[in-house]
Amino acid sequence: MCSTALQSSGSNEGENVDPPLQDCTIEEQRGVVRFVWAEGVKLVEIHHRMLAQYGQSTTSQRKVYVWVERFKSGRTRVTDVGRSGRPSTSRSRKASSLQEYSN
Repeated sequence: MCSTALQSSGSNEGENVDPPLQDCTIEEQRGVVRFVWAEGVKLVEIHHRMLAQYGQSTTSQRKVYVWVERFKSGRTRVTDVGRSGRPSTSRSRKASSLQEYSN
């Protein structure tokens, strides 16, 4: 669930106001992509609208394209699909080794 920024009712011209939905999840953003794409909005416009609402938290324009392609192919879920196999641990091992070396 998103937290929304409260905005005063006075004039905000010249003020930097945080985007109202900057704390949302990637799954929520994917849902927005799916919904707005279904309305026929172009990819660039989808990303532009998302930037206005999510600010720096917005997924990349490339990811918007990737997800639209997935939805065009029939995908309906906005959550990641579970993967089989062993999870990657190379980053944590490397970090552990570096930490031990620095002590």
